[in-house]
Parts: sequence; structure tokens; C-alpha cells
Amino acid sequence: MDALLLSRIQFGFVISFHILFPAFTIGLANWLAFVAWRALRTGDSTWRDLYFFWLKIFAISFGMGVVSGIVMSFQFGTNWAQLTERAGNIMGPIMSYEVLTAFFLEASFLGVMLFGWKRVSQRMHFFATCMVALGTLISMFWILSANSWMHTPAGYKIVNGVFEPANWWQIVFNPSFPYRLTHMALAAFITTCFVVGGVSARYLLRGEHIEQAKRMLRYAVAFAAITVPMQILVGDLHGLEVHEYQPTKLAAMEAHWRSEGEGKGVPLVLFAVPNEAAERNDYEIAIPRLGSIILTHSWDGEILPLTAVPPELRPPVAPVFYAFRVMVGIGFAMLALVAASAWAWQRKRLFESRWILKGWRLMTFAGFVAILAGWYTTEIGRQPWVIYGLLRTSDALSPNITAAAVLSSLIAYMLVYAIVFGAGTWYIFKLVRKGPQPHEPAPTGEGGNKRPMRPLSVGNEQPDEIREARS
Repeated sequence: MDALLLSRIQFGFVISFHILFPAFTIGLANWLAFVAWRALRTGDSTWRDLYFFWLKIFAISFGMGVVSGIVMSFQFGTNWAQLTERAGNIMGPIMSYEVLTAFFLEASFLGVMLFGWKRVSQRMHFFATCMVALGTLISMFWILSANSWMHTPAGYKIVNGVFEPANWWQIVFNPSFPYRLTHMALAAFITTCFVVGGVSARYLLRGEHIEQAKRMLRYAVAFAAITVPMQILVGDLHGLEVHEYQPTKLAAMEAHWRSEGEGKGVPLVLFAVPNEAAERNDYEIAIPRLGSIILTHSWDGEILPLTAVPPELRPPVAPVFYAFRVMVGIGFAMLALVAASAWAWQRKRLFESRWILKGWRLMTFAGFVAILAGWYTTEIGRQPWVIYGLLRTSDALSPNITAAAVLSSLIAYMLVYAIVFGAGTWYIFKLVRKGPQPHEPAPTGEGGNKRPMRPLSVGNEQPDEIREARS
């Protein structure tokens, strides 16, 4: 448990919290934009009630994402100073572009979205919601660009050991960026789909908020029916990119130790216990040649085996192998549930089928688990490199940092996160238990009440006009 390992654990702990909230808010912001559009177009109060129900959840999730992101950025200076010194000329500007574009956009319209219901027109409020949704997507664009460059560096030159930009177009749109951006965007949308569907299934099973729940489940199934198959296709294309640019990571994902021989292809390992000391898999269950078909799209295609590189250049095999299978397994479970739901919908039994509803309730948080599993696959699979093939993780560590300092800060993070995120999550669950509540329409005409709304209250909020009349 030296400073290097503890720093890696600390960064992994912090980013595991951070990635969940932005991913959820990206999908939720776009869901809110859709709901706001339906409310504006139809004038239906049910859509308005759903908008403000999910707006409260979005506000809490957005706040927790910002807090965890600020903490994560400090670690680049405290724990990974060598990475900042050597790659800061490339990563620094990309991160600043996120601030100058996404953060300014979100900051400009988030207040209108949260507090402007009684102060601006409905069209302006809808526009503010769309701008916040756009801001989340722009933020994801720059973050994924910086992270993807660390996986597939391009457009750089090295001067006295320091990475200098040579072609910003190649840096931003590096080889893995289009696949990783699309993969992450779809993951965010799918995660939100299953949260919305799971919450609606809970209400239907309990006989609560029936009209709102039916509407949410119907659109969750529709959106998931589009995004889940797309995600599987994008994942396949992403795998081909990993095969080309990060073959050792792919070998770890498949626990592929040795070539089967010329013309014999690569088996698909369904289950195994990777034995890194003996460089083999124990208790292996595999299907011959299927790995070649999936990984290379050919009958006898080959991938680089783990034994082709020295042990010190291999990533930890077991966590990459298992995390990848968790992600893929959840993806196909989602596909099966969506297919069954579409079939039940076509037979007009979607809202009455208890096993379909229980499936959605069971899969409410499946998207979060899949995101973490996918993130662990790609980040642990990159090891021992922090910039793939160019800068080792051990060389990126801050000099003179001690294990005691990292351990103490890690314990502090755990305690603070348990309190802050525990309280935030508890409040979100409280909002969900309360469910969508009737919300007052926006004032019309001149002289309407211009007092800003309070978006985070759980209890039934009566309109100001009613309270004033009663008083």
C-alpha cells in the first residue's frame, strides 16, 4: 500500500462517485427538455407535474456532480503533479474549454430553469432547459476528448519530456474519441431511461400516480428500444478500435493468454478465473472461434495475446475481465427486458404485466452498475500507462508524496462522501417516494405573481395566491 497504489485507489474512489452523477444528469437534462417540450406543446398538466418532479431530482444530482468534480480536479495537483507538468499543455486547455463553453452555458440558464417558472415565459423556460441539456452534452464532449487523448494520444510532440500540441484537431478528435463519446452519451441516456422506467414501474406496482407512471414507462420503453441496440452496435465498433490501438487491453478483457495457433481463431471465454501467476485461465468455459467473429469480424482472426508483452506492461487481468463481462451482461439483460416490454406493449399488456414491471423495478439502477463496470474496464485496462504507451502511471505521481498523506486524505474523502452523498441520495429517495405532485401553471397576463419558485421542496406546495387568500 505505497503512495502510488493509494493514489490510484483514491482517484478511482472519487471518480466512481463523480461519473455517476454527471452521467445521470446528462440523460436527465435531455429527458427534462423532452418533457418540457411536451408540456409546452400540449398544455397538459400531467407533463408539467412530471417536469417539476424530475427537476427536483436533477437539481440534487447536478449539485452532487459539481461537488465531486471539484474534488477530483484537485488531485491532479496533489497526487499527479508529474502528469500535470508533462501533459498540462494539452490537457489544461481542453479542460478550460469545458469551463468556457459548458459551465458558462449551464450557469447562465440553470437559475432560469430552477427558479424562473414564475418570472419568465414558458417558451423562455423551455429554452433555458434546452440550453442546460446542451451544456451537459458539451461538458461531456470536452471531458471525453481529454480522457480519450490519454488512451489514444495524437497531434502532439515531445519537447524535453513535455507534451506540446502540434495539431489541435488531431488532439481533440483523437482516434478513440468518436467511439468513446458516442458510447458514453448512449450510456447516460440508457441509465436515465431505466431510472425513469424503474420509478414508473414502482408506482404501477403500488397503484400510485397511475397516469404519470404510465406515461413515463411508455416513453422509457420507447427511448430504450432505440438506444440499447445502438449501444450494442457502438460497443462493437469501439471494440474494433481497441483492437487496433490498445491490443493489450483487449487481451485482458478477453483473458487471452496465448494464440490458439494459425487458422484456429480466438475462442470467446464465457467464464474463467484468470491466473496471472501461471499465465492461464482456470475453470475456463469458452466457445471456439466465436471470439474471432466478435472481435475481428472474421472466422480465423487473431488478437494479440497477453504473453506477447512482458508482465510489467500488462494490466491487471482479473478486474478487467470481470468488469467487461458485467457491463456486457447488463447490456444484454437490458435488451431482453426492452424486447419483452415492446412485445407486451404491442399486446396492450405493458402496464398489467407484473413480471415486466418487476423487471423494470429490478433494473432501475442497472445503468449505473454498467457505467462503473465499463469505466473500470477502460481505465484499469489502460494500466500501467496513464498516457498510453508514452507515460507510465508510476512516472505521473507527485514527487515526495507520502503514503500516510494519501491514506489520510482518502479516509477523509470516504467520511465526507458518506455524509454528503448519503444525505443527497436519501433526499432523492424521499422525492421519489413522494412522487409527482400537482404543480401550479405559470401566470398569464400582466400583474402575475413574479416570486420565484422553490424547486426542491418535497411537501405539497400550495400556490401563493391560495395561501394569501386563506390568510
